[in-house]
Amino acid sequence: MDPLLEVKIGCLVALLFLTLVCGLIPAQVQWFQMKAAKGRHRRILSFVGCFAAGVFLGACLMHMVADALTDIQGELGKQLQQVRWGKEWGVGWMGSPPSSTYLDYPFAELIISIGFFLVFLTESLVLHCCRSTDHKSTPMSRPPPSSPSILHSHGVPAPSGHSPVSFRALVLFVSLSLHSLFEGLAVGVQQGEAGALQLCLAILAHKGVIAFSLGLQLVQSGTRPRWRLLYLGVFALMSPSGMAVGIGLSLSGGAAGGLAMALLEGVAAGTFLYITFLEILPQELSSPEPPLAKFSFIALGFSIMSVIAVWA
Repeated sequence: MDPLLEVKIGCLVALLFLTLVCGLIPAQVQWFQMKAAKGRHRRILSFVGCFAAGVFLGACLMHMVADALTDIQGELGKQLQQVRWGKEWGVGWMGSPPSSTYLDYPFAELIISIGFFLVFLTESLVLHCCRSTDHKSTPMSRPPPSSPSILHSHGVPAPSGHSPVSFRALVLFVSLSLHSLFEGLAVGVQQGEAGALQLCLAILAHKGVIAFSLGLQLVQSGTRPRWRLLYLGVFALMSPSGMAVGIGLSLSGGAAGGLAMALLEGVAAGTFLYITFLEILPQELSSPEPPLAKFSFIALGFSIMSVIAVWA
């Protein structure tokens, strides 16, 4: 077997195993159940949640948004260059080149903002529908407000009264899964053993921390155990799946739709931006623990992700 292919397959297995193990620890261990915690146990879990919030903040700013900005601008630059030199038709530029205003427009930031507002709009619609349904129902038919499995992330009862997951958990899972898919794809298309191994080690360094934080968020958002396992299983498969696709592309010599993937990555970064700043951080900061202690754990999580960004 080709040594490069052996390295990539080894990275694939390592990513799958590490993600599953780190994600299942908070999801399956009873100690991490916030609703059963009291006193010191609850304070520790709150600080662990703050650390996870810092991890998501670092992943958002130092990894997802940074990668999206770089990839979108790079792909748009390639497209403009192809149009300018007429590579697609084999002719030169027929007309005036793009203006400096067009070239300097922050397209990447616009795509990320679209992802942000897409989740904002979706959540607003969900909340509007939930409140409309709740007003129409009688007091006897309303679900009990203390049931964590049927509450929305803002405490609004779901229309059906039996929703197994929160909106926050769903969007968090989708955005992280898309980012993991692109990370795996980047490893799969590497043409050298050293480059593939270095990139895989960088992904492994933060993948375990993010998987642990995702599992913790799924637990604290009231997601049912069956759905937690499904989310974590699919999330663990995303990087290996992207890597498998990248390996296939590298072996066949095909080219991926770079611009389409970069745009999708930008939308995913925008959704993650919304969840981080408007869902996760406010929830952790609203706990009664000392503010400086919460700041310290959030800063610790962010610092770890920012250090990992040196290699990732």
